[in-house]
Amino acid sequence: MLEARPAILVLGAGGHGKAVLDLLMAGGWPIAGVLDGAPRVAAVLGVPVLGDESRLPALLAAGVAAAHPAIGHNAQRAAAAARLLAAGFALPALVHPAATIGHGATLGEGAAVLARAVIGPEARIARLALVNTGAIVEHDCDIGEAAHVAPGAVLAGGVRIGAGALVGAGAVIRPGVRVGEGAIIGAGAAVLADVPPHETFAGVPAIRVPATRLPAQEHRPEPRP
Repeated sequence: MLEARPAILVLGAGGHGKAVLDLLMAGGWPIAGVLDGAPRVAAVLGVPVLGDESRLPALLAAGVAAAHPAIGHNAQRAAAAARLLAAGFALPALVHPAATIGHGATLGEGAAVLARAVIGPEARIARLALVNTGAIVEHDCDIGEAAHVAPGAVLAGGVRIGAGALVGAGAVIRPGVRVGEGAIIGAGAAVLADVPPHETFAGVPAIRVPATRLPAQEHRPEPRP
């Protein structure tokens, strides 16, 4: 008999909030509602926006025990997760039913794997890490806490992505490369060598560039929910 899934409260009504709601709907998860600090709509994909984080204690008291910080920006997602945990919510890992998870792969608390993503055997996806739509994280990769592998990125075997790092959409990283904590890999980059922590690399092959030269979507913070 399948274990009943808890209703998930989604924190964030932006674009990534929509992606998480789509994941929950596709996977048959019950949805408790959406919270957002500055809601511009009454509902997202038909799910009601219940207010802001001041509603957390009442929702917990009403029996909502699980939540997800649906925020694409890494530091903001980690901060939101800390607030949810402090309020008493569990943060289950979420996997879209159209994703593929290889044998021996592990997912940490609050991690999310979106549609058509592939997680190879014995890969490790740390807590709060996000593997976005269509990304490939091959065997033995290690994705650090609150890191983001953006749509269509390809990580070959044994790649290490540091905590809080961003791998941009469509980037490709060769086997065994290490990307340091807080680093940014530009969209479409081909990364052939290790990237130091908190550096920005872009291009083919990828070289160090100032973060201000990246397209805005690579480093723009999302509004805080």
